[in-house]
Amino acid sequence: MALNKSMHPRNRYKDKAPDFTYLASKYTEFQQHVHTSLTGKVSLNFKDPEAVRALTCTLLKEDFGLMIDIPLERLIPTVPLRLNYIHWVEDLIGSDTVKSKLIRGIDIGTGASCIYPLLGATMNGWFFLATEVDDMCFNYAKKNVEQNNLSDLIKVVKVPQKTLLMDALKEESEIVYDFCMCNPPFFANQLEAKGVNSRNPSRPPPSSVNTGGITEIMAEGGELEFVKRIIHDSLQLKKRLRWYSCMLGKKCSLAPLKEELRQQEVPKVTHTEFCQGRTMRWALAWSFYEDVIMPSPPSKKRKLEKPRKPITFTILESTIKELKNKVASLDPVPTEDIEVATTAIEKILAELKVLYKRVPCGKGEVSLFLTAIQNSWVHVRRKKRDRMRQLRELPRATSDMLKSTEADQTTEKQCNANTGSVRAEEESDLSSSAESNAKTGKATVGAKEEFPVNGGNNLLNKLHVDQENNMEIEEKYNQCKTSFADCKTDDAVEQEICSSTMANPEGEDTTEESGSFLFKCLMNVKKDGKNAHVEMHWVEGQNRDLMNQLSTYLRNQIFKLAVS
Repeated sequence: MALNKSMHPRNRYKDKAPDFTYLASKYTEFQQHVHTSLTGKVSLNFKDPEAVRALTCTLLKEDFGLMIDIPLERLIPTVPLRLNYIHWVEDLIGSDTVKSKLIRGIDIGTGASCIYPLLGATMNGWFFLATEVDDMCFNYAKKNVEQNNLSDLIKVVKVPQKTLLMDALKEESEIVYDFCMCNPPFFANQLEAKGVNSRNPSRPPPSSVNTGGITEIMAEGGELEFVKRIIHDSLQLKKRLRWYSCMLGKKCSLAPLKEELRQQEVPKVTHTEFCQGRTMRWALAWSFYEDVIMPSPPSKKRKLEKPRKPITFTILESTIKELKNKVASLDPVPTEDIEVATTAIEKILAELKVLYKRVPCGKGEVSLFLTAIQNSWVHVRRKKRDRMRQLRELPRATSDMLKSTEADQTTEKQCNANTGSVRAEEESDLSSSAESNAKTGKATVGAKEEFPVNGGNNLLNKLHVDQENNMEIEEKYNQCKTSFADCKTDDAVEQEICSSTMANPEGEDTTEESGSFLFKCLMNVKKDGKNAHVEMHWVEGQNRDLMNQLSTYLRNQIFKLAVS
């Protein structure tokens, strides 16, 4: 009974649910509907109308001393939920009023059980005018009142169809009632009663059986139009009743009804909610009296977001020892286990193009603030296979291109060298006629700036350097090709990350400018004995599952890095 803690504070079933074992041992008619599991747990089949009827009759007899009969063809009320309504009416009319005078109330559509008048009269001594339009319900209600000797407090009257308050109060024009209460028909048609149009398909099916006659569960326009008719009657009766109230089966009906009352300028309006088991009901009350004390509606309990547990994984001591050998080539070489683990994580993050920066933290730990721009940790193997497939197609053409490029560059350098020597000879011949030929003189000056006297030797040296550079390029290419063949880290990715890190040495968050990212999280690497404990705390983003995926990828890659 998940919602029992939200029952009315005075409801006797709030903190003590009915004891089925005790009731079964005391009442034989209830015992036949109780089932005991192999573990000794006692349960009741709420899908069985006879079991529900047996529970209602047993509770009324045990807790209130009431003997009632209910036909299976009519609505079988649940006692705890009806008791909530009675206690709320007590709040509406005030506790002082309850003790000082006779309280008069009206129950619109009392039903076969006549449960509201029976509870109100038994608990508080209230007088009730109970109306009913259905013949079977009227007969059972009258019988239930008589067999409990409450005819002096409860008057059951048969009224015509569609009669609410106006016709019921024609004969009693001088009496002022303290309240009226009503459990209106919830549904507008048969399909809605079966949940075809009214029930969210994502909700689980009802846990209890739906009993009731046509007039009890269905009305033209459903509960919304039914209660609007009561509001229309109240606008004519006004102060003939101190409080008008109705129970609602749908929360969506509450707002339009409150708006209707606001448009009619009703001075006092309040509402509440009733809870029992997995069932929720709502109630609306209004008054034309200015001096009534209006109970406050239920406060909107702000659900405090529970702090989410971080996603964690552990790097074992043996793994850290292997990682130390992998990072031995770094300068400076990390010595602390936490630094070794953090360095390995940073290397993987760089490969994934996940932005990170170290942030201040406590002693004995390292904190990284991560910003993931794109999902680069999903389908990594497929991406590597695609790169390897492309590289297998590239090497032959690229080698030919490198050789032809080197030949072309060598020929071009030699031509430039020969041209330079010829120009140097021409320079000495043309030095005497520089004054007579201005254009030639300008060209000569330009030649002097580009090719000095010993330009031939410099060009030879430059050619030698270019050849060495080309050899270095080819050697780097071969190393890159080998690294791809061995399925190691993508050098191009590392170079790109390094260049981006150099461009942003302070580690500033560049995603603020772009305005798009997958998620941000804070990673803490702590020492846990001889192991390293990694925690990833969610900050913000699109989907927390992405952080979970990244955590799994990091854990797997660290292990692969250690054993490779």
